[in-house]
Amino acid sequence: MMITYQEALESVLRTTLDLGLEKVPLVESVHRILAEDIKADRDFPPFNRATKDGIALNYEGIAQGVSIFKIDGEVSAGSPRQALVNTNACLEIMTGAVLPENTDTVIMYEHITVADGVASIQKEVKRGQNIHLQGSDLEEGTVILKSGIKIRAAEIAILATVGKVNVLVYRVPKVCTVATGNELVSVAATPAPHQIRMSNSIMLQAALKGEQISATTVHIADDKVALKIALQTAIGVNDVLLLSGGVSRGKYDYLPEVLEELGVQKIFHKVAQQPGKPFWFGIHRNQKTVVFSFPGNPVSTFVNYYVYFIPWLYTSWCLEFPQKYVRLANDYKNPTSLTKFIPVTTVQELDGLVATFVNQNGSGDMVSLNKAHGFVCLAPEKETFKAGTLVPFTETV
Repeated sequence: MMITYQEALESVLRTTLDLGLEKVPLVESVHRILAEDIKADRDFPPFNRATKDGIALNYEGIAQGVSIFKIDGEVSAGSPRQALVNTNACLEIMTGAVLPENTDTVIMYEHITVADGVASIQKEVKRGQNIHLQGSDLEEGTVILKSGIKIRAAEIAILATVGKVNVLVYRVPKVCTVATGNELVSVAATPAPHQIRMSNSIMLQAALKGEQISATTVHIADDKVALKIALQTAIGVNDVLLLSGGVSRGKYDYLPEVLEELGVQKIFHKVAQQPGKPFWFGIHRNQKTVVFSFPGNPVSTFVNYYVYFIPWLYTSWCLEFPQKYVRLANDYKNPTSLTKFIPVTTVQELDGLVATFVNQNGSGDMVSLNKAHGFVCLAPEKETFKAGTLVPFTETV
């Protein structure tokens, strides 16, 4: 029985796994999902610091009319806090250095002249200028990063600043991509006229890298016994199988039968969508292995990965996967009973992203994928989507 796209997506999102948490070294946490709130372990900045190279002094001397100050020493960044003893003197100071005790103002070199150990002020001075006050960015205990964000280089810097040698992140699933078909040969091979190089499993591996998932891959011929042996092994050691091919109605499409024989409970098979209608989805409840079995056409595999697997992954991490929208640049008709996923390019305009359809020659046209920024989702039995209509968008870049 064929179900709707919305029913399929809801079923997929109800079949998530508790992937758990793990601690990883700081640098290895980049592009992972943070699983803890990060708090400031001290004030930011942790001390009153100079923001300019120049001299530090006590403003009371200026208030009393002094404009020439003897230089009593030098303060560099990284040195312990010093003290100014004489309010009619000053200390040379470098950017980032701790403001000395008994000083409250920094004057940059450009606004003074220095000669014979004496600094002469050349411009008007304001009390407290050129000082980054302790705690003015953040106070100790303030949450800096919230759980559930993807860690980028900027977050790595913050984590380093608060001393997070190891970072708690959501565990990534163990994934195996499975390509089926007698017609497939390796990327390095020279295919015979009746063969093609395998690309779907490589494409899936590359996409998974974006989520910091290093997947294994296997190729299985269209042989029922070989399929059963290989899949039984894969189910035993993986959280997720991403299969491509072997789920349509062809004579050698054994996968639905083999998966059920192996104890994988079918949740649905066939979705009223284009491309990707033969999509098969299930779970091995004993092994806790989720199986996404996509149709073999490249565009079908590509679309289903982003439309179903990525929301499943983020939901398994207990994260919201927000729906994006774009405006259509052109009219489109979908009088069919199928939800259509159409590749588009997008441009940013004043009222948001605007999507233009990419010319495509069916679900086997993998060359069109490199032109697209993602796919719009167009509901079935709609006579015309007018230009300017806001529609759901799945980004793939």
